[in-house]
Amino acid sequence: MSSIEGLGLSTNVRVGLGYDSHRFSSERPLVLGGVTIPDHQGLSGHSDGDAIAHALIDAILGAASLGNVGGHFSPNDPRWKDADSIELLRASYGMIERDGWKVVNVDLTVVCESPQIAPFAGAMSERLSDVLQVPVKSISVKGKTNEGMGWIGKGQGLAVHAVALVEKG
Repeated sequence: MSSIEGLGLSTNVRVGLGYDSHRFSSERPLVLGGVTIPDHQGLSGHSDGDAIAHALIDAILGAASLGNVGGHFSPNDPRWKDADSIELLRASYGMIERDGWKVVNVDLTVVCESPQIAPFAGAMSERLSDVLQVPVKSISVKGKTNEGMGWIGKGQGLAVHAVALVEKG
């Protein structure tokens, strides 16, 4: 195990930060964290628009220094049109795993005026824990409003912030 500047800090753990945002669209159902949320407009995007999965992909790939979602699953590539973003996350997890990394935990914040995230957070955590091969308690999903400010506050879409801790293992 190496250390940083003699401080005894392990370089076998890394943190990645991901972000994604999409406009709402009535053309598809709303899918977040692999969970379909009823009675709400979906999200625009080349794939299924799952902003949680997209932000999380960026966080885990970034932590492992393996690029980002667009670099691996280009929105210009017809193969990814209407793709299930949970399967893209699964493929991304495979990439970091092949490079010797595993996910320790993730923290996700969905910023939107609606829908309420809390009623679906448990199901999202379960779905994501299965893909990332970590206990459900290692996945945090929470919602925050934008207090009516900006395009999110006007209900035009949502944004997701993701932080992932990965460990060489």
